[in-house]
Amino acid sequence: MDLSVMFFGADTPADTATGGAARHSDVYDDILTVARTADRLGFHAIWTPERHFQQVGQVFPSPPVLSAALAVATERIGIRAGSVILPLHHPLRVAEDWAVVDNLSHGRIGLSAATGWHSADFVLAPDHYEDRRERTLRDVALLRRLWAGEAAEFADGTGTAVRVLPQPRPVQDTLPLWLTTSGNPATWEAAGSLRTGVLGATVGQSREELAEKIARYRAACAAAPDQGGTDAHGRVTLMAHTFVGADDKEARRLTAVPLKRYLRSYVRQTTANRTADKATAALTEDQTAMLAEFAFHRYLTWGSLLGSAETCRKMLADLRELGCDEVACFVDFGLGRDEVLAGLHRLAELREDVA
Repeated sequence: MDLSVMFFGADTPADTATGGAARHSDVYDDILTVARTADRLGFHAIWTPERHFQQVGQVFPSPPVLSAALAVATERIGIRAGSVILPLHHPLRVAEDWAVVDNLSHGRIGLSAATGWHSADFVLAPDHYEDRRERTLRDVALLRRLWAGEAAEFADGTGTAVRVLPQPRPVQDTLPLWLTTSGNPATWEAAGSLRTGVLGATVGQSREELAEKIARYRAACAAAPDQGGTDAHGRVTLMAHTFVGADDKEARRLTAVPLKRYLRSYVRQTTANRTADKATAALTEDQTAMLAEFAFHRYLTWGSLLGSAETCRKMLADLRELGCDEVACFVDFGLGRDEVLAGLHRLAELREDVA
């Protein structure tokens, strides 16, 4: 089982010296430092998200731009988008942007396609919101063909159909693709049918629920024809909040405040979604805080890598037994740079135990 590092879009941290928000340039410095460290320590890949217009994830509006920087700052680690919100972008632009990064990284990129969920994101493509799922599943096949060097027909500025071929040509002949799921079993099955990997999460579901979804994904993958993607087994990547502390007590002490603050921000982002259910939209600050407290303690029970090396070793072994091929270790939920780096060094020592 592979271990990767994932950025998922925490709030921009406070600047204690000025009493205001830290400069975004400082956050990018932190990302580059973590990426270089993960590269040296032998982690499998580094994932960055796509976020727009919210308090959560202010520094992640463009995965290919940031990934280009990561490509030239590192030497061997995989450079992954987790995720590209496919309905917000023309497939030609996705193919061209990521081909640039593939060249800069000498063939190290991969991306997970997401449907998107927040209505505010779709100010970039308002006509693509209602059918975003259908667009994503349709464009996966088109994106593969464009990446492989097949021309496709589109209308130009005069409305005339023209055949175009994206440039530059990538290093990799086949685009490594995942499909991102928030837990919908149908998305797991769709990923299997498309022979993509699947990028899911431990949060919000039990071990038994995940086991059932992985089984459905494997069955769909085995039954699907070859599509220039993964093999018949597929690839399951699971995101998990991660901090390996010196012991369980330290890990819980250092992560409690930042993780609960992150969770509160995420809930507020959810309530701002125009399609949020009424109960979620009506949550008060006190109720949001209670949800964050409950979620934090649930993470400590199962599904996170928050604890001592021994605690995290047991969880990694359990995820491997569950059928997980890769754990994307979510590290940027509010810890300081020094804590993140210390946790990465401890996590790297566990890699041989789960290989």
